[in-house]
Amino acid sequence: MTRFARFVVRTLRGEWHAIVVDPVRQLTRRGLSGLVLAFVAAFGVIFFHAIAQHPRGETAVRLLGGVQADLPLWQALLRTPVSLYVPALDLPVWAGITQLFLAFALAELTLGRGRTLFISYATTLSGTLTVRVMIAIGPGWGGLGLPPETGQVLDTGPSAAVVGLFTYLSVVRRAPVVFFLTGGSMVVESVVKPNLAGREHLIAVAAAVVLALVHERAWRRLRLPRRAAARAALPAAVPARPAVARPVAARPGLGLGYDGVRRPASANGPGGAPGRPRTRATDGPAVPDGPGRSSRPPVIR
Repeated sequence: MTRFARFVVRTLRGEWHAIVVDPVRQLTRRGLSGLVLAFVAAFGVIFFHAIAQHPRGETAVRLLGGVQADLPLWQALLRTPVSLYVPALDLPVWAGITQLFLAFALAELTLGRGRTLFISYATTLSGTLTVRVMIAIGPGWGGLGLPPETGQVLDTGPSAAVVGLFTYLSVVRRAPVVFFLTGGSMVVESVVKPNLAGREHLIAVAAAVVLALVHERAWRRLRLPRRAAARAALPAAVPARPAVARPVAARPGLGLGYDGVRRPASANGPGGAPGRPRTRATDGPAVPDGPGRSSRPPVIR
């Protein structure tokens, strides 16, 4: 196997664990509570889609979540959170729900609930605000500007949030295949069918990449001081204490004589107590203990 093939296999294996294995482990540990945002997003789109099937319901949905570039900014900001659950009228809703559920499920299990909401709202809002800038620029500028009539186009749907979540996950979790499938498909869509949605998708991809890179850089800055603090908190090495000579416990049946030599208890004094061994040349008869007398036998000179 060549080096390039090993690199590809290692990359695909790491991406499989980062995008599939780790979220499945989180799901088995947290249960259905880890899919709250995914269920809310999917049921929200189904709910607004069902209401929009009636004339009055369609008017209510437009007033609650219909965002257009010609609206006042404060009104567009209020409608943007609801617009995440309003399906686009020119796209199949059931195909979009599957992508929406998968994007929010993976993001919530991997990033957490708070960051998932932030990324989805930030990428959607970035597209909405950038379109206003493009309309203000006007036609021209190398195709960057947009004509004023674009401000009347209804700008709703969770597609920008879905694209932003997938892109953010692919950058944070080191998943190049998911990144090219997400960002590459948006580029192809913008080239084949240039419209307002395609531009917003590209803006969502760019915003997600910037947010992911900023998060990675901030995390590295926070992680390095934590490591330094952890190392500083470690206790200093305690110097080894000098070895202290301990008395050797006498084994049963042995005694220590006056000359420092171990002998059996039978060679010691009466009762097995340590004593001086008797010899014919130096020892005399045993003298009983008494007042003023020493228990040590006399020495013959």
